[in-house]
Amino acid sequence: MQVLVVEDEKRLAQALKQILTEQKYMVDVVHDGNDGLDYALSGIYDVIILDIMIPYRDGFQVAYELRKNKIDTPILMLTAKDTVPDKVSGLNSGADDYMTKPFAPEELLARIKALTRRRGEVMLDETDFGDFNFNASTCELSKDGKSVHLNFKEAEILKLLLANRDTIISKEDIITKVWGYDSDAGSNNVEAYVSFLRRKLNFIQSTTEIKSIKKMGYRLEQKND
Repeated sequence: MQVLVVEDEKRLAQALKQILTEQKYMVDVVHDGNDGLDYALSGIYDVIILDIMIPYRDGFQVAYELRKNKIDTPILMLTAKDTVPDKVSGLNSGADDYMTKPFAPEELLARIKALTRRRGEVMLDETDFGDFNFNASTCELSKDGKSVHLNFKEAEILKLLLANRDTIISKEDIITKVWGYDSDAGSNNVEAYVSFLRRKLNFIQSTTEIKSIKKMGYRLEQKND
């Protein structure tokens, strides 16, 4: 899962990044409303954590512009402004949830999971597709008692393919979701990790394959008998 943090207090922004990366989330951090809007308009994020009192554009303006541009990414406003009118303004501007500082990390993580669950993008700990099982908590790929461990990027690519099993995922989408918005990764990186995944599917003797769709991307398919 990819999270955008828009927070001008740099120490707090780094603390948020650490909390989220410990949960294996990909995190981008920006410190003002203009950058926050530019990054969020890409549409690549699963959740946006947005402060209100930020330079150039405040959080209300950022949320409003995102919704105006039909970006439906869940927004969690995280702010010291705790009055009822502030909360109403935040929700009316397009935020999905509102949380005040200081906060408990456990509550923050629970709210993020709730937001993504409503959007239908959170995976269960275990997911079955075709003849294999994938355990997202342990990164174990298994079939009929035979299993293999996936590394972080292999697991993230498989999660992305499973979450979008009815559609084709482009290499560009894989790069932004798995490596990050500002990454220098290219098509060769994606091809290498897809190749690693294919070998591991073969290792457990799965009849599922990662199908390459020319000039479009990848999707999971069952091999023909």
